[in-house]
Formats: sequence, structure tokens, C-alpha cells
Amino acid sequence: MPTPTGEHLTAGIDAGSSSIKVAILSSRAGEGGVLVADATQRIRRRNVAEVVDAAWRTACATAGVGAGDFDYVASTGDSDAVEVHTGHFYSMTAHAKGALWIDPTARAALDIGALHARAIRFEPRGKVIGHRMTSQCASGSGQFVENIARYLGVPLEDVGELSRAATQPEQVSGICAVLAETDVINMVARGITTPDILKGIHVSIAGRLERLLRAIKAEGTVMLTGGLACDAGMLLALQEAVASSTKGAALTVRSDPHAPLAGAIGAALLGAWRYDQLARAGRWDVLGKNPTPNGGPAALAA
Repeated sequence: MPTPTGEHLTAGIDAGSSSIKVAILSSRAGEGGVLVADATQRIRRRNVAEVVDAAWRTACATAGVGAGDFDYVASTGDSDAVEVHTGHFYSMTAHAKGALWIDPTARAALDIGALHARAIRFEPRGKVIGHRMTSQCASGSGQFVENIARYLGVPLEDVGELSRAATQPEQVSGICAVLAETDVINMVARGITTPDILKGIHVSIAGRLERLLRAIKAEGTVMLTGGLACDAGMLLALQEAVASSTKGAALTVRSDPHAPLAGAIGAALLGAWRYDQLARAGRWDVLGKNPTPNGGPAALAA
């Protein structure tokens, strides 16, 4: 019988509303871990199941492994979109674990997704102890930024640096996406420069997100995660917002090239932890009725 405390090869599949992220990790009981391979696929108007399959196959090919080589495949986000998984984990827990993997000093994560944003506070082991989400309005989301970029004719990957080049940003409505888009149309008509408009968008969103962080009583290092995590303009606007705030504890907001993968990374780490739990309990019916030599679920090889 394989031991439940060795090195594990696990995968995390984060099914978001605009993209699918896959992370393959080699880890020991969910602690530490080395990122072996990753893949990200935009959904756009494609069939979601096909996008999941494409991202999964790409990550496996990069790592040089097959489905039967994994001890555990964990999904997070929209579990209905993922067929190949051993189990599912709540996305806030996955983002907390992923944020800690990126920066062990982090004590909060700010997940800025396509449709909403949420602040997550957690303790040193990754247990979530507080959270707050934006309302249903999309003006604090990645999709809103993408819509504005499309209207302005700016590639999404250029938005951050253009925003940082602003000299006289003009803030838009922070309450409603529809009103904010109307503001942008008016700004274009008035000749406001694209960098100043984009910085105004970032400042507006940053104000909402800073209030989320204060609502959960965040302290110390805050790691950005989700689709806007690597938007340099968003990062700067948030850093300026927390620096100018007189409320709550001092905060350090940072990002990382791996930040958009935080949910998938966290799911993979949680999968290793769950594998050990199930293996100790002899639950091979969950992991696979006939354990493979490394203890992985043989059922996934099918």
C-alpha cells in the first residue's frame, strides 16, 4: 500500500468566467511545492468543456505526464465545467493557499476576476477568516476594464502601462458600470487622453477594492490574484489608495507573475493535502479503486 506522506504530483484546474487556468505541482502534503507546468486558455465564445480540455492537455504535455500520473486532480471555481477531477475546493480557500504559496508573508488576497472582486483574509496556514465581495455591478471587475479597453481600441496587455503614464487622471463613476461607460464616452468626446481615462478607471476600482480590504480588517501583505493581478496600472492605483488611506492598518499590496494562477495553484496544494487524508482513511474508492504505484487514482488514466 502506498504511503500517504510522500511527494505528490497534483493538478489544480481553476474554471473562471473568462479563462481556465491549470497548474501542476509536485508537493509534499500540500506544503511548499514546485510548479511543474501551467496553462491558461481564454474562454471567449468557445465551449467551456473544450477550453478546459485544451488547457489540461497543454499543461500535461508541458510537464510530460499523463492523466494517470496524478495523485489528485482538484477543481475550483465552476466545478460543472471540469469533468476530469478527483474533488473540488471552494475558490476562496484555493486563492488563500495560492497567495501563501506565492508569498508566505501574505495575510490577505484581493481576487479581481472577470465578473466580481473579493477580499479574502486568512491566517498563516491559509484558513479563511474573513471575506467581502463587490456587489453585482461590474464596475469593479476585469470584464469592465476589458470592455473599456476595447472601446478605446487598446490591447488589454497595454492597459496597465498606459495607465501608469497618466498625468491628469479623471475619475469615473465608481457605482455603476453603465454610468462609468457613459463617463468614458463623454471623456473621449472632450479629448481626455487614453492614459488619463485608464488611470481614472483604475483609481475608481481601487477605491472600491480598498474599502473591501478595510471591511475585512486586512493587515500586512495583500496579494493580488485573479485576472487583473498583473495589471500594472491596477497595482499602482491600489498601492496609492492604501497609502493615502487613514483607516485601518498599514497594507502592502503586491503582485507576482504567478498571481493569476493562484486559484489553480492553491487547488493543487489542497489536492495533495486531501490525498493524504483519504489515503490514511483507506478511501481508495475516492482516489481510485486500484491505486497506481505512486498512490494516484488509476481511474483518472481512463
